Amino acid sequence: MSVAVRSSRATTSNTLTAGKLPKGAPWGLLIVSWAIFVGIFLLLKASGTTADFNIVGALFFGTILFDVLIVVISMVVEGGRKAKDRLVTSLVTTAFIVTLLPLVSLIYTVISRGVARFDANYFSESMRNVIGAGGGALHAIVGTLEITAFAALISIPIGLLTSIYLVEYGRGRLARAITFFVDVMTGIPSIVAGLFAFALFSLFLGPAFRAGVVGSIALSVLMIPVVVRSSEEILKIVPNELREASFALGVPKWLTILKIVLPTSIAGLTTGVMLAISRVIGETAPLLLTTGFTTSMNYDLFNDRMMTLPVFVYTQYANQGPDATPFVERAWTGALVLILIVMALNLLARLIGKIFSPKLSRR
Repeated sequence: MSVAVRSSRATTSNTLTAGKLPKGAPWGLLIVSWAIFVGIFLLLKASGTTADFNIVGALFFGTILFDVLIVVISMVVEGGRKAKDRLVTSLVTTAFIVTLLPLVSLIYTVISRGVARFDANYFSESMRNVIGAGGGALHAIVGTLEITAFAALISIPIGLLTSIYLVEYGRGRLARAITFFVDVMTGIPSIVAGLFAFALFSLFLGPAFRAGVVGSIALSVLMIPVVVRSSEEILKIVPNELREASFALGVPKWLTILKIVLPTSIAGLTTGVMLAISRVIGETAPLLLTTGFTTSMNYDLFNDRMMTLPVFVYTQYANQGPDATPFVERAWTGALVLILIVMALNLLARLIGKIFSPKLSRR
């Protein structure tokens, strides 16, 4: 009996000696490490050593401090073997955080500099007769939405039908040729798409013609291969058993595609379409060639020049007046609005995919 008691006490003693960090300790150490360097960088800014607060530097050096602290504390509390495991885990976490730092820097910079003109006037006024402070980007926002929507109206049916043909019907040389040209179109520079649309309309309407529809054609050239590629991969992962079960019931192929294949893959197809829209909505070079720029409102895609947000940002930054501050502020706010539009489109895609994706019935 006494031997068993001594053995139990020895085991308990060894367990207490080895110890174990609480479950949330690594996250707590990471947050504390970030807070320490955030405070250091705020002090550097307050003392005038640095001009701006460097959030990327604070997060990076805070993560390095976390790597050191977690290994040292684990070595003291848990022992060498567990400390090595903590070291590898912290290095993986560090690699992930370092990968996200450019995105964090971009979002922080755009938000901090874009909020200066994020007001009601910015969304309700154009730049007509504005040569200094004031004005807004309503004409650019409307132009971006109209041109992108018309480009999507052209690209989505063509891209989806092409991907359906490649997956469900495509065999032989024609399918291989289509796949080859889609791959080639995926890699063409955006300026080439703009030159193509400009040359196409110049043949019929002259080189001076600028309109929103020309920009939509240029963007559709960039969108179509993205829609085809993404939709093709989504349609390929639809189980063949679903098609075979439909065929066994005597359903024709076209109806199987319409009622079985497309509803099954609607979530992925919507995501692919939104990725294509996000790919082109920020293009500047092709729109400079095809739509030009203006300071006035224009709701007509088929008549006269239109302004878009990417071109608005470029012109505001490139053509600054004697007082550069209002021009730079409008440019940063335009970039922020463009990011918010892309984010809203992606959230809409997720919502559509969730609503229209097939539901599994439970009995």
